[in-house]
Order: sequence, then C-alpha cells, then structure tokens
Amino acid sequence: MRVAIINGPNLNLLGKREPRIYGTQSFEEFLTVLRTEFPAVEISYFQSNVEGELINELHRVGFEYTGIIFNPGGYTHTSVAIGDAVAAIKTPVLEVHISNVHAREEFRRHSYVSPHAIGVIAGLGLQGYALALAWFSNQTSA
Repeated sequence: MRVAIINGPNLNLLGKREPRIYGTQSFEEFLTVLRTEFPAVEISYFQSNVEGELINELHRVGFEYTGIIFNPGGYTHTSVAIGDAVAAIKTPVLEVHISNVHAREEFRRHSYVSPHAIGVIAGLGLQGYALALAWFSNQTSA
C-alpha cells in the first residue's frame, strides 16, 4: 500500500510557527513516528508553498497510489484549481487540518477541497494524519 502525504503552504514551519495552534514538533520528526507506526505502508511526503507544485504532485500520485492525505493549508479556502485537481484524480483524498478550521476565522470554514474528498479530519493536531493512515490501512484490509 502506498499513501502520499501532501502538505501545503507554511506547513514547512511546523514546530516553529504558532506553537499554540500547531504544536512544537516538525513534520519531518512526526513522519518518522508515522513510518514506525505504519511499517506496512509506503509513505511518500511532499510539501510546497506553491499552488502549482501541489497540483502537479496531486496529478503525479493521483492515479497510482492507494490514498492521499492532503493538508492544503491556506489554499483550502482560496484555490478553485486545487479543488479541481482533487476532483480530477482517481486516488481517494482525505483532507486533514491540524487545527479546527471551523473554530477559527470565518473564511476558514469554506473548503474548495472538501466536496471532492472522501472525508475531512480537523482539529486533532498531527494525530489527524495518523488517523487518516489508519483509515486507509483498514480500507485495504477489509
């Protein structure tokens, strides 16, 4: 099983950026934990602050992988193009947000990705990624 984790803008600053919202652990540190907890899953990781690069990565993995865990960051609320990219691919996408976007600013309550995702996990910190991996693992073993 191959699962791609794709993170959008500013998520390269995890561990440094607004620790009261996003925590103190970098994603690279957490990725090591995920790979240990899910040894049967081949996990690829991609992060970009550039909208077009995220779209290119969705296209690259979107027809070959078992699943995609996607945190589009701020593009969630602004990018029709990213929503269209998720709609265009075959691989199921689970949308993940570290913070509870529904408890934050009003503009964060709308997602261009959600209508095309198989589900959304928000507000559970980095554990949302682990839950998404567990979900994909359970789908293939069911």
